[in-house]
Amino acid sequence: MKYLLCLCLLLAVLCAVTYCHHEDSCHEVNNTNLHDGTENLLTHNCDKRGSNYADFVFRFYKQAILKEDDKNVFFSPVSISTAFAMLAVGAKSTTLSQIFEGLGFDDLTETRIHDIHESFHKVLAVLNCSDVNITLNIGNALFTALGYEPQETFLQNTKQFYDAEFFSSNFHKPEESKKQINKYVEEKTKGKIPELIARLDPSTVLVLVNYIYFKAAWEKSFDPLRTYEDDFFVNTNASVRVNMMQSDSDYDSYYDQDLSCEVVELPYQGTARALLILPDDGKMKQVEDALSKETVCKWDNKLATRRINLQLPKISISGSYDVKNLFEEMGITEVFSSNADLSGISGSRDLQVSQAIHKALLEVDEAGTEAAGATAIILNRVFRPSVTIKFNRPFIILISDKATSTTLFMGKIVNPSEK
Repeated sequence: MKYLLCLCLLLAVLCAVTYCHHEDSCHEVNNTNLHDGTENLLTHNCDKRGSNYADFVFRFYKQAILKEDDKNVFFSPVSISTAFAMLAVGAKSTTLSQIFEGLGFDDLTETRIHDIHESFHKVLAVLNCSDVNITLNIGNALFTALGYEPQETFLQNTKQFYDAEFFSSNFHKPEESKKQINKYVEEKTKGKIPELIARLDPSTVLVLVNYIYFKAAWEKSFDPLRTYEDDFFVNTNASVRVNMMQSDSDYDSYYDQDLSCEVVELPYQGTARALLILPDDGKMKQVEDALSKETVCKWDNKLATRRINLQLPKISISGSYDVKNLFEEMGITEVFSSNADLSGISGSRDLQVSQAIHKALLEVDEAGTEAAGATAIILNRVFRPSVTIKFNRPFIILISDKATSTTLFMGKIVNPSEK
């Protein structure tokens, strides 16, 4: 009977006003890692083609909304892609090419494959050494069955490129293994995701976990005293009551007449930013169909500072995805079948991926993308005439890191209060 490889992906997004402590090595990373002369294949670069990795974000989003068009969507493309790139360390032949082509990489020579892994290594290093005003931790772990020894090259490369932690687990006692992995996840996400894995099969020999933990405060926080209750229109026939935050300030924004949507950039303290896209009534599908690297580049080039009365709902949503099903529909199929070639892990073709799980959480309030007990201080200034942009209907959110030009999270808010 063939063994099964269970692959688990994890995302948790949390926010508060906080500072993170960096090791001395971060200074060197931030100054040299992305500027050593080699191409970073993960960078969302508007000036040159590079790879199509940036469009993986939008292809996954479009796949996720096919079956749940009227539901909240939230996921981390960098979390999902990192986990599968780490898996690809042990993949060969068609299995390898399907994974990387699905993530937007082509021309897969041996040098190109090395450059892809090196690009992930660079981006992960810089993200983990993010600005002092942001807490951004991303990490990987491998849980192997007792007595099961993956190939030494696989272990070395996952450590070298993905800084993976290694643990042994007794999968013959699935409940114990499940508790062990879920406890690890819970600790890494500060208790926000207490149960990533619902079940494990005794034939499991390896579990890969990726987590990303994000905390940031708005550059311009919202005054909690101005938050009020209002209607959010889930669709033309239904609305829910939400806590609506508001702020009068200067924001970079752009109204796209071609796509009939308002685009507003909300910077966090540090190097991250949220891009909010508010389609006009009835124009959500038109905007979603047009989502691409080129569209976002156009918006970024057109952003201009305007005085805005911004009204944004407080958000508390979560998402859970069967990545296996979504990837199969995107053409990444072999790794989940008995034809999978993961011999770089086991030494023979006796592994296949049985599960690919992704869970996500987004919380947004006045101080940032979740703040616990933070006090917002607003400096008043002379008011100029402002335009009101009210996010009281479904909208899209992109959270990206400007230092690496990578998209950390993406989602659609259909109901801000639906867990």
